[in-house]
Amino acid sequence: MKQIEGINDFVVKFANVNGSGSASANELFAKAILRMGVPVSPRNIFPSNIQGLPTWYEVRVSEKGYLGRRGGIDLMVAMNPQTWAADLEEIEPGGYLFYDSTRPRLPSELRDDITVIGMPLTEICNAVYSDPRQRQLFKNIVYVGALSVLLDMDAQVVEALLAEQFKGKEKLIASNVQALKLGRDFATEHLSFPLPIRVQRAHRVGQRIFVDGNTAAGLGAVYGGATVCAWYPITPSTSVAEAFMEYCAEFRVDAEGRHNYAIVQGEDELASIGIVVGAGWNGSRAFTATSGPGISLMTEFIGLAYFAEIPITLVNVQRGGPSTGMPTRTQQADVLACAYASHGDTKHVLLFPEDPRECFEHTATALDLADRLQTPVFVMTDLDIGMNQRLCEPFTWDDARDYDRGKVMTAEDLEHKDFGRYKDVDGDGIPWRTLPGTHPTRGSYFTRGTTRDAYARYSERGPDYVYNVQRLLAKFATAAALVPQPVPRPAAKRTRLGVIFYGSTSPAMHEALDVLSGHGIHVDALRLCAFPFPDSVKEFIDAHETVFVVEQNRDAQLRSLLVNELEINPAKLCKVLHYDGTPITARFITQFITDHVHEAVVAPVDSKF
Repeated sequence: MKQIEGINDFVVKFANVNGSGSASANELFAKAILRMGVPVSPRNIFPSNIQGLPTWYEVRVSEKGYLGRRGGIDLMVAMNPQTWAADLEEIEPGGYLFYDSTRPRLPSELRDDITVIGMPLTEICNAVYSDPRQRQLFKNIVYVGALSVLLDMDAQVVEALLAEQFKGKEKLIASNVQALKLGRDFATEHLSFPLPIRVQRAHRVGQRIFVDGNTAAGLGAVYGGATVCAWYPITPSTSVAEAFMEYCAEFRVDAEGRHNYAIVQGEDELASIGIVVGAGWNGSRAFTATSGPGISLMTEFIGLAYFAEIPITLVNVQRGGPSTGMPTRTQQADVLACAYASHGDTKHVLLFPEDPRECFEHTATALDLADRLQTPVFVMTDLDIGMNQRLCEPFTWDDARDYDRGKVMTAEDLEHKDFGRYKDVDGDGIPWRTLPGTHPTRGSYFTRGTTRDAYARYSERGPDYVYNVQRLLAKFATAAALVPQPVPRPAAKRTRLGVIFYGSTSPAMHEALDVLSGHGIHVDALRLCAFPFPDSVKEFIDAHETVFVVEQNRDAQLRSLLVNELEINPAKLCKVLHYDGTPITARFITQFITDHVHEAVVAPVDSKF
């Protein structure tokens, strides 16, 4: 049997039981490798119940800096008997299985094409700890200690992380270090080490930071000037509001102790979005954080904000649907639901961040765009970006940056200018608005969700309705030049193949492009950052014979949006769909495109003879 070999290039997966305290130990393992200068990309795959069901934690170690899921497992740390068979099956031939051998496994329960490493973890912990909870918790640290020997990790780095985690709690530091050494001592005395896969110090992390997208979005809302957040808890978006709350407490309290913000947990999603719409109408920068089921409940208020032209921002951390779906799994499943949210003819601005840095930037940008365009703006992140820590470039902010409040008339403007709330005077589809209390006698208007004329007077006249909805289309066209623009990645050689991708598919897509290029398959790529689509998107599609559209949903929602909005021939856009709830892998993309190219080459040519 040929064993898998690799320095700073492998995938480890931990199979645990939810509620066993394994999450912090597994995160400790990932951060220790990161501290050794080697890029890692961890992903927590957890159930939607509180305790008892299986949970997994996958760590991609890649000195090249690939941060997407690769596909396949090189080392499985199998700590859950219930998922043993499935976990065993995931290991690549030549890979490694580490398990608790207190109860040895029969040969029939193992594989002969992998290396099996048994360690009596339960027996070791039972001999040292009397408290059942301690036995469980410290067992996780013991296996981290053993892995640090097997993978040649620096023990001092792990101990330093424990000291940081439990700073000021010396007893906890000492007890965790003791458990770590129990694992290291056993591995040193009884196991063969290091493995052919191991960690070696490098300097490939640079100045990048390690943060999750929800935290980044919460901070982006603070920097973007949000003063009101109304929300209702829902997985996987809750920590966006929690992060906003924490950062506001740090940055939004003045010298007199006054809180310059309002955070309201509504009784449900309807109340939350209603608060946000009211705050936006009053001139506050307001946002909510939710997921697919929340969007479904909010659509009537979203339609009101669209038609009454009230600026609001929604951070949608997407998960698996429909209905309750898979609350703790990732998908890009709400693209169409958000693009056309509400009944009637509606179109909304969507932003597609690819990593935590863009979660920060796009959330701040969304607040500007909402004010500038006087409309709802969606930040379309998802569970993979939102809840998993990822390496990204440090956040930057220009302190000289002014908030774009858009077209807001002052009291002086009202003295000298004609005010028609829904009148297009500049040709961009965006009317001027006023804020409550701006002028004692001028600038007031009735905000309604029903039809009206350009001066906000109730009207059911066909021409007045057509004027307003056509103006909204003109405003949407204006938005195409204001949203973050697509990012091209040209192939090294001229090609008739193109690929369009967006959001959390980005890390896997970039790796797949490298692999495809190495195999002689050259593909021009375009990462979409927003909807509406600027002209460059159609130009990209027109320039290629076949364009793959990579996304994480069943119904090819982005492809549908491209066909519908740009009037593209559907046959030209090839679906690449991944929707089992796990993040898309580079291997999946590479295999699909390779197979398609091969089929096109070997397909028989039609003959008239």
